[in-house]
Amino acid sequence: MNTVSIAEIRDKVLKGEVALREVVADYISNIEATNGDINAFISVDFESALTQADEIEKKIKSDTAGALAGMVIGIKDVICERGKRATCASNVLADFESVYDATVIEKLKKEDAIFIGRTNMDEFAMGSTNEYSRYGVTKNPHDLTKVPGGSSGGSAAAIAANMATVTLGSDTGGSIRQPASYCGVVGLKPTYGRVSRYGLIAYASSFDCIGPFAHNVEDVARVLEVIAGFDERDNTSSQTAVDRYVESVLNPEKKIRIGVPEEFFSDGLDPEINKGIRENISRLESNGAVVVPIHLPHTKYGIAAYYILATAEASSNLARFDGIRYGHRADKAAVMEELKAEENALRKEFAESEDELAKALARIDSALIRLYKKSRTEGFGTEVKRRIMLGTYVLSSGYYDAYYAKAQKVRRLIQEDYKKAFKEVDVIVTPTAPTTAFDIGSKLDDPVQMYLNDAYTITANLAGICGISVPAGIHSNGLPYGMQFLGDAFQETKILNAARLVELLEN
Repeated sequence: MNTVSIAEIRDKVLKGEVALREVVADYISNIEATNGDINAFISVDFESALTQADEIEKKIKSDTAGALAGMVIGIKDVICERGKRATCASNVLADFESVYDATVIEKLKKEDAIFIGRTNMDEFAMGSTNEYSRYGVTKNPHDLTKVPGGSSGGSAAAIAANMATVTLGSDTGGSIRQPASYCGVVGLKPTYGRVSRYGLIAYASSFDCIGPFAHNVEDVARVLEVIAGFDERDNTSSQTAVDRYVESVLNPEKKIRIGVPEEFFSDGLDPEINKGIRENISRLESNGAVVVPIHLPHTKYGIAAYYILATAEASSNLARFDGIRYGHRADKAAVMEELKAEENALRKEFAESEDELAKALARIDSALIRLYKKSRTEGFGTEVKRRIMLGTYVLSSGYYDAYYAKAQKVRRLIQEDYKKAFKEVDVIVTPTAPTTAFDIGSKLDDPVQMYLNDAYTITANLAGICGISVPAGIHSNGLPYGMQFLGDAFQETKILNAARLVELLEN
């Protein structure tokens, strides 16, 4: 039962072929057997999940259950859930417990989803490998020596290892789609504003999106139909009507126009992945699709623009974690002792010159500033510090126009590229990632190479459009890889349709 769809689970429960408690117990069994090695979940609540199962089974049999009854879900640790810790896999928020539900959590509960636990991630969603977590590395279920991708690697790995029916992740520059590719599952990034960000702890506010992972396109569509929609608590939430995503997936249109941008099939793409995706495109064409060559000329600037803009927003968003209002606070007594020791050393060094002593003492941080520094130094990990420093730099006086303002102009050019393309095609197809999953630890010393793994996903976030990764094949190294469909703003129906057609090819 661990790989069947929500609809199939519900149907079997209704017919009495299986108890919903048994379905949950199967997931629990898988988590207990494999999570010690994979480290996809950082916390679980089995007792609550079993209790929810009993209550929801009654609803199913009385025909009063919500649209997601039968679904067992894991939640990325960056989304607030009442009474649960929301740590962002960071020491800064190690003891933070949410006092409210994110909008997506409210909607899932209303439709009778069963919550089983919270998934691992890169700290504050900053990473492409799930190696930057206070809870340790998450491993790829297909090969425990490989990364699962990031930052939503825990959510992707949980699906690949059959630990849940669906999981939620967040996508800032590819953090749903890239791990979906590495783990061989379906992962969808909605249009910016399609799903409320209320209750999502921010990394980069103009990029962040919440989206689902699942084994199949139908379940992703079913969850999106529930969590999408306007939310007055999120001022970036769109009032655009929510389509009937499930209906479109169950009856996919084969005659679609697919744009193939040459910029995404150039040097740097693994030859086997290139060949496999092109074969899938040819098969779609044989089944009625029209393939249109297109150009996205500003794609080459995507990585640079993204890492300027996203880190700038991160620098601003993470300034609130100062150890004073909330978050990790360094030991105040230790800070005072450290300052006193510095003062005594300076008094000894400049004992013969009062003027020099006064100047030296003036350069010592105040107790408050030192407490800020020590709290943030202890609280944040290496990658988060790197991005905060980069973001602070590009926003600083003298560099704002040279970097931040220019990157915003590039962002607009990338948006215009996509607008032009979508006048000719329904969807755009690309690789999701340039390679399959790579060795754990192999890119930690070269962050630029790690950032390049997001080259095919980042521009969708810059443009604010929607994207989905669907499994496209198995590499000769035994690892899965995905193909990505991009759609214009609020055209999730079209990318779900295209992804479903790929699934049908496999069948």
